[in-house]
Amino acid sequence: MSSTERQTLARKLVTFMRDEIPLAHSMDLQLHDCDEHHLSIAAPLAPNINDKGCAFGGSLVSAMTLTGWGLVELELRLRGLDCDVFVGESTVRYLEPVWNDFRSEARLGEGADWATFFDTLAARGRARIEVSCQVPGTGEKPAATLAARFVAKRRSPDAV
Repeated sequence: MSSTERQTLARKLVTFMRDEIPLAHSMDLQLHDCDEHHLSIAAPLAPNINDKGCAFGGSLVSAMTLTGWGLVELELRLRGLDCDVFVGESTVRYLEPVWNDFRSEARLGEGADWATFFDTLAARGRARIEVSCQVPGTGEKPAATLAARFVAKRRSPDAV
């Protein structure tokens, strides 16, 4: 698949998020960038602000969770696979306040690979994969990180 086709599918996925997940719409999430290694979603500060004037921690973790979910969902859609994807486990760290519009970036976790994930999904009808997400900070360190395990389960052909 070309990078243009991937971008088009990623835009459709973010539109789906905004249409089907009210929080994504309220946060005003938009596609920032994607390629074969990562997905990045942008969020303006205004709808995600807290009482101190910086980004609400709940918005940061929500953006990272949705970006991680989106990375897995995008790969499934690229292959025409109909699965339910959910976060099975995650750990978040907040490292510095975010005072401006921000973006969340997701890529596979260390040691994770799509080949193993899709082989397991084909064999068992469900598979899990480690995803690493971050909100970039002001320097080289991220402002927040999320290490998550996402699970995909094939939908029954009879499911509505």
